[in-house]
Parts: sequence; C-alpha cells; structure tokens
Amino acid sequence: MMKSERLYASQGGPIILSQIENEYQMVENAFGERGPPYIKWAAEMAVGLQTGVPWVMCKQDDAPDPVINACNGRKCGETFKGPNSPNKPSIWTENWTSRYQAYGEDPIGRTADDIAFHVALWVARNGSFVNYYMYHGGTNFGREASAFVTASYYDDAPLDEYGMINQPKWGHLKELHAAIKLCSNTLLLGKAMTPLQLGPKQEAYLFAENSSEECASAFLVNKDKQNVDVVFQNSSYKLLANSISILPDCRNVIFNTAEVKTQTNTRTRIPIMYFNVSDQWEEFKEPIPNFEDTSLKSDTLLEHTDTTKDTSDYLWYSFSFQHEPSDTRAQLSVHSLGHVLHAFVNGVPVGSAHGSYKNTSFTLQTDFSLSNGINNVSLLSVMVGLPDSGAYLERKRYGPVAVSIQNKEGTMNFTNYKWGQKVGLLGENLQIYTDKGSKIIQWSKLSSLDISPPLTWYKTAFDATGEDEHVALNLNGMRKGEAWVNGQSFGRYWPSLRTPRGEPSQISYNIPRSFLKPTGNLLVLLEEEGGDPLSITLEKVVIDSVCGKVRASPYRHYNGSREAKVVHLQCAPTWYITKILFASYGTPFGGCGRDGHAIGYCDSPNSKFAAEKACLGKRSCLIPASDQFFDGDPCPSKKKSLIVEAHCGPISIMG
Repeated sequence: MMKSERLYASQGGPIILSQIENEYQMVENAFGERGPPYIKWAAEMAVGLQTGVPWVMCKQDDAPDPVINACNGRKCGETFKGPNSPNKPSIWTENWTSRYQAYGEDPIGRTADDIAFHVALWVARNGSFVNYYMYHGGTNFGREASAFVTASYYDDAPLDEYGMINQPKWGHLKELHAAIKLCSNTLLLGKAMTPLQLGPKQEAYLFAENSSEECASAFLVNKDKQNVDVVFQNSSYKLLANSISILPDCRNVIFNTAEVKTQTNTRTRIPIMYFNVSDQWEEFKEPIPNFEDTSLKSDTLLEHTDTTKDTSDYLWYSFSFQHEPSDTRAQLSVHSLGHVLHAFVNGVPVGSAHGSYKNTSFTLQTDFSLSNGINNVSLLSVMVGLPDSGAYLERKRYGPVAVSIQNKEGTMNFTNYKWGQKVGLLGENLQIYTDKGSKIIQWSKLSSLDISPPLTWYKTAFDATGEDEHVALNLNGMRKGEAWVNGQSFGRYWPSLRTPRGEPSQISYNIPRSFLKPTGNLLVLLEEEGGDPLSITLEKVVIDSVCGKVRASPYRHYNGSREAKVVHLQCAPTWYITKILFASYGTPFGGCGRDGHAIGYCDSPNSKFAAEKACLGKRSCLIPASDQFFDGDPCPSKKKSLIVEAHCGPISIMG
C-alpha cells in the first residue's frame, strides 16, 4: 500500500527505514526450534517487498542479512553487542526518554543529562542513528492502554502528553544535537581513531579527517561519580561527574552532557470549573444480572478474554444455588488470574479484589450472609488492558478459575458448576455515554449517600472555556472506572490503586479540544467502586514557572572567545514574566525543579532587583552570571552560581 502511494525514500517519499517484528528474541526460546525459521521467513518476506529502504529488527542479535539488528533501551552505547555484519550500521531504534506509568507502580523517570550522556556515548562509539521513544508523549484514549498502563503515556518525554515543551529535557537535547552536528563532517566523512585512556574511568574517542591522522573532533568521557581533571592534547580539561564533553575541533568544549543550561519549566493545573453541585449530576445504577439473565451458559468457568473477544473490559459470571443453612454466615473465595473482581450476592456488593502490574493473579476472600432458599452469586471480572508482550499470548488465561463457599457445614465448590456468562455492562451495550444512548434510560437524581454505591454511571453537562488552553479533568475523588466526553472515551481511571509511595498513579486526564464543543458537553463516568463525582474539577494545563541555573565560570565558544554564562528564561507564547520568585547570585543551594533552592552562604544583595530589571514584563530575558551584571562580587575567591525562577502569566496579572 505504501509503495502504491510512493511513500518510500527510494520513490521520493519520506520513509527512510522500516521495521519487521519487535523484540522477538525476548520470546524466541519459548518457541524452540520453530523460532529461528520464523525469523528467517519474516526477514525474507520483508526484503521481498522491495521497498528500496533498509529493514531493521529490534533486539534481534541474529537478524538475517540484509536486515539490520538494532538496539532498544536506555544505555545502548554500553549494552549493544554491535552489528552482526560489517556492512550494517549501528542503529538505536528505541532510546527510552522515560518509561510508561503502570497503575500501582512508582513512576520511573529519566533526566536530561542521562539521556544526553548515552546519546553522546553512542555517537562516540560509531553509532549511526538514534530514535527517541518517546519524543512526544501521548494519551491512551478509550481501552487502548495495555495491561495496567495508565491513560497518560510517556508524559515526561521532551514534548509532553499535551504537546508542550518539557524543559530542560527538550532544550538540553536540542543543544546536544547542535553540538553533534558541528562534528558531522568528521563523523560522516572521516574515520574513528583508537580511543585514548585518560584515567581509570576516563577515555577519549577521537575522529580524524580521512587524509590525516590528526584529531579533528573528540568526545571526552568521564564515567566516574565525581569531577575529574584530565590532560588531553596537551591541555587541561575538567570533566564533570558522569559526563561527556564534545570538542568539535579537538580543542574547545562546546557541550557537556552534565551541564544543563536550559531552563526548567513547571507545569501547573489550575481549576477553572467545579462540578460540586449535586443538582448538576444524574446517576444510573448498573443492574446486577442473575443466572437467569445470562445467555451464555457453561458447565465451568470460561476464560475471560476468549469470551469477550476484547469487545469489553467486563464479563459477568453468575450462578444460583439453594441452601437452607442453620447459620447464615459464610465466606466466598474466588481465585482469579486477573485483573479485577467485584462480587455480589443477591444483588448486594460483598467484596472486591485485584491483581497488580507485576502479578495479575489474586484471591478474593470475603464474608457475607446467606439467604434461606435461592442465593444468587454474580462475579464481575474486569480486565485493565491486554498484555503487551510474551510468548503464546493466545494461551494466557484471565478471570476467575476457582470458586467456593464455606460455612460451618463445610465447603461447597462451584468451579465446575452451571454458570451463566454475560459480556459487557448494560450501560456499555446501550452506549449511554453518547448523546443518543443517554436518552434511552431513565436517569435519577444524585444519591445523597456519603459513600456512593459501586457500579454507578454519572452524567452531567458543561460548557467549554477558553479556546487554546489545554484542559484536563481531575478525577482524584473517583476510584476506578472509565470516562467519556461527548461519546469519546478519554481512558480508564484508577486513583484508588496507590503506588508504594501512597499516591495515585494518575488523577488528571487529558481532554483534547477536538473532543469539546463550545456548549453542552456531555460528561459520563462509569464508577466501579464508588466515588464522589462532586469532587471532579476541570483544569487548564499551563507552564507558569520557569527556572534556570548556571555556574558563573566563563563559557568558551567554539571559536575560542569567552563570555559569561547566562540564565535564559522564556515563557509560553502570549505569556510574560510577571514576577521573580527567586534569584540568587552567589552560592545558592539546590537547583531548579524538584531539587528546590535556597540562599546559600553568600548572595548578591542585587540578585532579585537585577533579575526583575532584566525580565519583568518580557516574554524572555537573559541574565548573565557575572560580577559586572550584579554590581560586584558577593564572595571573592568563591565559585559562584546563578539561580533565577520566574512566574509566567498574562500581562494583566503582573505584580
């Protein structure tokens, strides 16, 4: 199809590289002797398409010629074994800029300097290509997220989930790319020389012009955890801890991976609408089906995903039994292979349980009271996405696999029993989250209960505000479910599942402007556990704080000239610097972002005044880290730094 549209570079199009398979080597052993022939077939099939551009296999060390074996990971400059043939380049197909977030797991971030270090190391070691995964974050709308993965995806990428620039990651990598580009003639047309050992954990990677043996460009690497002074080309260089210095001319340092000069910005969510009036809301309680209400009957528990065919996260399992107990006290035990289970007896909720990202299996044990005569047990099994990797995924089993009820008279095993299954929820099947579907059912006023019942749908309407602002819904008061705006699902939510730090994995959910109308936007939520819709807020997402830090040592240009380093602050378009929140030229503690900052042992009395004079009322400003700019040296003979943090906003709120 792409050939017919002439999309490949060989046809004048934009596609320069294609991939077949993805990290198959991680599961290949599970397929035994059938694995290698499959890889050979896949490679031959791809090459046979004759697209005119190279093919790659990611994390496949034995990729058959001419398919290129490529690296995925964070440290490919250290971990990649290299091309499996001399006529193949070194390709890094996935350089992970952070990591996706899983519900119940602590976030795993990645700093700008760490990414820059490993990109520079990759290039220094003859790497030909680096592709960032992800460079632009995004949103897993609807049910698109894989198992236990949040709706927000790689929000800490250089461009975040909303498309806003994430500093310092974006700017630091831009400066890295510019520095590497200054070496491009040597890297592309020259040759790599034998690396030089500069110290126990220090080395230099050198490149020369083809016609010469003299160094033309160099990368000085320090893998030590502390700063080190080295001698290179008869000159002394200070290498910062865990850093790489880039010398396009083998003399002047144009960039150091650990020295982040780009500003840090802070993204803030500001409430612009509250949904805290009960009259705004209506609710619909999802009916609990009994055995007689189900159409799919079986003599055992059916596997969840094979039964739903991914048409819904939800599958009901129901059975009925008659019992005349002398004691009504009993315990229900359900062992499930994932992901979530809600149990009801005679229409009353009796308990819930769930697995985790690392272990989807769990056992629900809950006490309840039996009724005389017929007892109806309904189990709602819930998937939170499908698995994203592994061998024989079609054989994996999810949902309940063993059910029993125990009382003082003994244990009754219902695993192999007459079961009724029902796919999906009534509200789903009627699409009551759409304008048309919402009119099919009878909604009720919002309950006045302190704790709302589980399996309840909530509906309200709201008008959009602003035009260009990014907006999100804060669902911190809800517990678990899915939410829709104008019939568009913006993802699953699960604030009740906390991380080891005791925090929800995600509470703020991206609502693209394309989902919204100027007025009358329909908001519908399905709440599984019982949440508080009155706590929901609509927020605008803005970058309202920028901060920069530089060391005061002069900066040496590629051309050899020297000038003071500067803090460069810049607000988003149409916003201006309205207030200097912090300024210190001297020996301030900390830095920008999560590090925090404070006045140190010495501080120029003119710090804030000079910063205000340079920046207030401007969209961007430059503040030199120099004694001259701050009218004197606050602490002679001391190594000084400059930290400035400013607030950004509409010019009307200056103060």
